[in-house]
Amino acid sequence: MHVPDGFFNVVTSVSAGAVAAAGVAVCLRGARRELDDRTAPMAGLVAAFIFAVQMLNFPVAAGTSGHLLGGALAAILVGPYTGVLCMTVVLLVQAVFFADGGLTALGVNVTIMGLVTVLAGWAVFRVVTGFARGKGGVTAAAFLAALISVPASALVFTLLFWIGGTAPISVGAVAAAMGGVHLLIGIGEGVITAVTVGAVLAVRPDLVYGARGLAKPLVLRGADGESTPVGAPEPAAAPAGGRLKPFLLGGVGVTLVLAGLVSFVASPDPDGLEAVAESQGFGGQAREHAFSGWALGDYGGAGGIPVGIAGVIGVGLVLLIAGAVAFAARNRDGVRA
Repeated sequence: MHVPDGFFNVVTSVSAGAVAAAGVAVCLRGARRELDDRTAPMAGLVAAFIFAVQMLNFPVAAGTSGHLLGGALAAILVGPYTGVLCMTVVLLVQAVFFADGGLTALGVNVTIMGLVTVLAGWAVFRVVTGFARGKGGVTAAAFLAALISVPASALVFTLLFWIGGTAPISVGAVAAAMGGVHLLIGIGEGVITAVTVGAVLAVRPDLVYGARGLAKPLVLRGADGESTPVGAPEPAAAPAGGRLKPFLLGGVGVTLVLAGLVSFVASPDPDGLEAVAESQGFGGQAREHAFSGWALGDYGGAGGIPVGIAGVIGVGLVLLIAGAVAFAARNRDGVRA
């Protein structure tokens, strides 16, 4: 759902940029509550993983594809504040190096793909885990959070385009088209998010931010019928031993395989926003990206670079930048605020 240059007028683009900048500033401060020396590398890995999986467009309807947005996944794995930072780095790298998402539309993209997906996904996740606990509850909540975050983002785009788009639209028709196709994309997003969160829960539950404090306590019942809760270890309790580095290396390996190999079989069909823009008559408003001729433009297509190699380069860039941002924003006292 990367918005290109030309879809929004100057006032809306600047306003969305201001909202995005304010949101990122708040999240830079809030991330200190979520990050420390142990969890900061996880933020870099999550951002790189989202970048890689966003390359893997999957078919959702005749001639239309979708891809992971990732806001709900980021919020669940590393926390909502850090999740926004991860999404911002991904969108920035895509816009600047890969000509994916307009430069003047960067504020819009951070707002709808970063702030909206993270906030909507995290809100749904917290509500669902209030009723369903344990690993199964976390996985189910992750699916629903991701599913709802995608059409929520699509509808916010529709609202913004109705307010400040560069072409007249029937807001009802565009909302129905955007909501419908992105609900289908949301199902794919939910599956990817649930599988990813479930996999991390299985091997390193301490690294799933959203699972902290959700372990069910052990209850002992005495002969007199009195119940005594016994504190069970929380999923966030770090396992003994130096197991973080192998997990991170394994995660980077999986991410590189996705970007470097699986990306070759991604669907070439236009994504949901592109398909709706063409069907609703405002696709022609898109302007050519200023960096479309760069070697990495169109994920290597502009420079004749194989998509897998471009993907690996992108993973490295996102990993380094997001990791640096996370370390800069972390709690340097080593204790979460």
